[in-house]
Amino acid sequence: MVNNPVQDDALADLSALTDPVRRRLYAYVSTQDRPVRRDDAATATGISRALAAYHLDLLAAAGLVATSYARPAGRGGPGAGRPAKHYEPVRQEVSLSIPPRNYTLLARLLADAVAADPSGAVRSAVLAAAAAEGESSAEPERDLLTTLTASGYTPTENDQGDIELTNCPFHQLSQRQTELVCGLNHALLRGTLKGRGDNPDRAELAPCPGRCCVIIHPERSAASEAPAPTT
Repeated sequence: MVNNPVQDDALADLSALTDPVRRRLYAYVSTQDRPVRRDDAATATGISRALAAYHLDLLAAAGLVATSYARPAGRGGPGAGRPAKHYEPVRQEVSLSIPPRNYTLLARLLADAVAADPSGAVRSAVLAAAAAEGESSAEPERDLLTTLTASGYTPTENDQGDIELTNCPFHQLSQRQTELVCGLNHALLRGTLKGRGDNPDRAELAPCPGRCCVIIHPERSAASEAPAPTT
């Protein structure tokens, strides 16, 4: 039997999630749009601070979360205390298939081929396919956040009611073919909104570091869409 170092590493990483407490902590950290303190993680998962610290550090050792240190905003200088340890999900993807498969390589080859097509016809076909996939897989009976989560996104609502997607399901590929993958995300999400009977124009292509390149705006009220009265 020939050892596969990549597969062995993936097994080691994923084995850290066999414990139910660690799974809850990882789920909490991975859905936050900012690094979190162990106190917050403990409160969110209903465990003690010491237990949260223990399991979070195991997740960090497995490479599933990253750590940093920072003081609370507005606190600094002498007497401010030690910086608190924070945890956030890593961008590196971990996957495992038995026997090994290399769908990532296939995706890279296809994306490179699409980007290299001088006519743009293949790119248009891919975007059309993404829109059709989003439309056919939309489930109007489910709320939009649940639908987006099922599609591999991590949605959060900001103070303005916009839905921000704190991850890209195609992150590795987006680093290689950014324009193509951003366009694909946009087409897919427009199709999802259309399939739900929503206005696809709610999905705006708005690249920003640290999140998906698409933001989904809230539905406009009838009053806001009505033309202004004339005098």
